[in-house]
Amino acid sequence: MAEQDFGGAKIALLHQGQVLVYRRDCRDDIPWPGQWDLPGGGREGAETPLQCVQRETYEEFGLTLAAAQVHERRCYPGRRPGEPATWFMLGTLSARQIAAVRFGDEGQYWRMMAIEEFIHHPQGIAHLRQRLATLLAARTR
Repeated sequence: MAEQDFGGAKIALLHQGQVLVYRRDCRDDIPWPGQWDLPGGGREGAETPLQCVQRETYEEFGLTLAAAQVHERRCYPGRRPGEPATWFMLGTLSARQIAAVRFGDEGQYWRMMAIEEFIHHPQGIAHLRQRLATLLAARTR
């Protein structure tokens, strides 16, 4: 699928067996209220998938993400008929970046969560948990 045909992108940012997550706001007007989410969101303008996650990571966590920190990228078709494709990526964070997080105004709070805990967490967004598990399993083959 071409990079220009997508609606948004998410990234799992890993550090020493943990993943950066945040608890979504508990509002009826947003999808997945109160669930654990990953950095990323909707595309703006003519952004590439990488530019989308870089902007969203900066807006949500105050972190500048270098292209070299992104190691895996996969495009998924829309989850429902008529929905645009989305990108899911794996990347890494340094301890310095984690210490420098400035959490934005979307969501309740953030934390570094054990990867396995997120993958199996009943309050994690299901398709993101599955995508993370799939990409990590592909790395070990």
